[in-house]
Amino acid sequence: MRFDILTLFPELIMAVSGSSILGRAQQKGLIEINAVNIRDFSRDKHKKADDYPYGGGSGMVMMAEPIYEAYMSIVGDLETKPLTIYLTPQGKLFSQETAKRLASHKHLVLLCGHYEGVDERVIEEIVDEEISIGDYVLTGGELPALVLVDCVSRLIPGVLGNEGSSADESLVAGLLEYPQYTRPYVFLGRRVPDILLSGHHANIQVWRRRQALKRTLLKRPDLLERAGLSQEDLKMLEEVKREEGLSD
Repeated sequence: MRFDILTLFPELIMAVSGSSILGRAQQKGLIEINAVNIRDFSRDKHKKADDYPYGGGSGMVMMAEPIYEAYMSIVGDLETKPLTIYLTPQGKLFSQETAKRLASHKHLVLLCGHYEGVDERVIEEIVDEEISIGDYVLTGGELPALVLVDCVSRLIPGVLGNEGSSADESLVAGLLEYPQYTRPYVFLGRRVPDILLSGHHANIQVWRRRQALKRTLLKRPDLLERAGLSQEDLKMLEEVKREEGLSD
């Protein structure tokens, strides 16, 4: 899968994307991450890519022309237009379901905004959808773009190495993940739950499911409404509610 990121700060993109799982995935040829410097396409001798907003107001606006030229340097010779996403607080909230949908694409172009935003005309011309990673404002779109790339890349076969490692993660199955433990057996007087040392895999799976339901109930009860719970899940959930004093 290929990610092209239109940015004013390519060094930020490359510093993060070259490390850890993303770095190894690129070395294996599973993903490709390119940072395209918008300033390189400015016609200003100082490589200026922003200007004052028409109509007045504070701050600066990213100019349409350098962004469009940077975009065309990517798609100009392509037969199929890649899905182009603008990272903005005005976009639809990013979710695991959105990541799954995006992972089905072979090529994504991500536009990182800055300052007071981007000239609306280039958004209308090249952007297919707008995405936000949360209801807050950041300095620019680079961090949201990296969040999106990281989340989507994890869903590409081979990127995680162990394909089963993502199946039980929080939000993947609609619930928060069960608690995890490793050695030592005792830490500051706290012991690993005995069930995890029993070797009885069926009982362990039941315990983990119950813990996932409990965590979701206590931390993110809003997720339960759309988690697609089975009758057995609902029964366990009622037991957990009684244990926690939350029963109706």
